[in-house]
Amino acid sequence: MKLIIVNGPNLNLLGEREPEVYGSDSLADINQWVRQHSVCKPAQLKFYQSNHEGDIIDFLHAHRGWADGCVINPGGLTHYSVALRDAIAGCQIPAVEVHLSDIHKREEFRKISMIKDVCIKQICGRGKQGYIDAVELLLDRQR
Repeated sequence: MKLIIVNGPNLNLLGEREPEVYGSDSLADINQWVRQHSVCKPAQLKFYQSNHEGDIIDFLHAHRGWADGCVINPGGLTHYSVALRDAIAGCQIPAVEVHLSDIHKREEFRKISMIKDVCIKQICGRGKQGYIDAVELLLDRQR
């Protein structure tokens, strides 16, 4: 199974930005941990991060014929990006939305997800384990 792991704006600052909320691991640490995790061994993984909405949409479009599934942490794009929602729906790649923190226990605006309805599941508040849970869900779906 071929999976894309997509991270949105400001996730490149993980490990530095609000570690009390997002943890002390950098995005590179999380990517390496995911890549080496036993659950992920059967999958071919491709990682991507951008602070630019259009670049993320272009990446999704470019990989719609390659990827069998998508794990996406859209960061702040979660709460307002109709364009990202439409890209996920249009690419027809089964996607799982992941958030390190529990967005439902944070500020009111963070409780809104524009992409939740075009994903097969939303996983939040599990830290980096949420990425593994998402990969496992996508692998189980294929079996």
